[in-house]
Amino acid sequence: MAQILPPRHLLSKSTFMRGCQCTKSLWLHKFQPELKDEMSAQKASIFNTGTNVGELARKLFPGGVDASPDTAFDYQQSVAATAGYIAAGSMVIYEAAFQFDGVLAALDILVKKNGRWYGYEVKSSTQVNDQYVEDVALQYYVINNSGVRLQDISLIHMNNKYVRSGELNIKALFTTVSLKDDVVRLQSRILAKAKELKAVISHPNIPQISTGNHCNKPYTCDFYGHCWKDVEEESRYESENINLPEIKAFTRELRYPLYFMDFETYMMGVPEYNGHWPYRQVPFQFSVHLQEKKNGLLQHQEYLAPGNCDPCPHFVESLIASLGSNGSIVVYNQAFENTRLKELKNDYPKYSKQIERIQSRLVDLMVPFSKKYLYLRAMKGSYSIKYVLPALVPDMSYDGLDIANGGDASLAFFNLRYEDDLRKIASIRGSLLKYCELDTLAMVKILQRLYAEVDNKLYKV
Repeated sequence: MAQILPPRHLLSKSTFMRGCQCTKSLWLHKFQPELKDEMSAQKASIFNTGTNVGELARKLFPGGVDASPDTAFDYQQSVAATAGYIAAGSMVIYEAAFQFDGVLAALDILVKKNGRWYGYEVKSSTQVNDQYVEDVALQYYVINNSGVRLQDISLIHMNNKYVRSGELNIKALFTTVSLKDDVVRLQSRILAKAKELKAVISHPNIPQISTGNHCNKPYTCDFYGHCWKDVEEESRYESENINLPEIKAFTRELRYPLYFMDFETYMMGVPEYNGHWPYRQVPFQFSVHLQEKKNGLLQHQEYLAPGNCDPCPHFVESLIASLGSNGSIVVYNQAFENTRLKELKNDYPKYSKQIERIQSRLVDLMVPFSKKYLYLRAMKGSYSIKYVLPALVPDMSYDGLDIANGGDASLAFFNLRYEDDLRKIASIRGSLLKYCELDTLAMVKILQRLYAEVDNKLYKV
């Protein structure tokens, strides 16, 4: 007998959550999806991480049947398949799909124990946050109203206290948290919000929503570029500011020789090596520019891990050898490099003294910009080096690089393990080296501009 499919849903869990963040985004998603920003490789990688973690979590409840649809457009088939599996007595169902009153929800894992149903949603993060609770509350609303009464519903997330030692311990890797009490309290809100959002996508006119903080919270909207494109730069950003006494005080902290240093890292939700934990930032590359004296010639040293092993041991040995024994080590965002150094010190106690001396020499070049000692309109409200560099040194930028940001660098390095073409591997490694070298050269040029403000003249390398 052919399965009877339910009518196509009006809202899915993802569109419901989109509408909770911004109803304009929901409307555009339905009627003008072509206006979305292009998805970056880094964002796509985040989505892939979530998928991989979800599949790994299934091992907590083995032997289940999979109700996943063939495509994102076949969820009505998935709803019918789920109903069939339940009727047939299946005890564990992956991607169990339900639909109620035009709202679709798919649950990562549905389990029957002692005659009662338990729901589990899997997230690749290391904590429970508000949007996850709302996400699970919608699932509870749809599933319970579809006729399957849930005894409990929980969130499974990564355990950031887990440190790998030997074979991966699936049970220790994940933490399970019951959310039933929280989601029950949200049911009236879910009902009202579902009604509101169905009305939004049934209306021919776009909601009039101004841009604001909600464009980035809890996630950066994929219509960000469209909605912000007409906002006047003059109204978005502050006017110029130069605080010469503070800039001068900052430059006086520097002790030559100067070592301009930058790290690149990648992270995995599931730790690959002993001593690693979920989402540990694993350093795989550094660049160091050495300047013996002010306005002196530059020397460059660099390291890029081979990519077929834990990069940390060789990384720390090469770094120590590149940084000498005296002089300031200039970084951009000291907290990041300092945290990586602390982790390496814990991993390799025999190098603890050398690493501590490196930490004591760090100077953060971001400070003059984060504290707005020097602020230009061209920085566009940001103190990221990607904005500060072209604002201060117009003939330099990251535009045109094959790898132009840290996220793409980490993804490129990680993906090298799947590449067999030797010429392509060499090309990618060359792009990684070029990008990281520009990061430290950018710091050299930015410091020159600070000196120029103090001395009222320009320096050249």
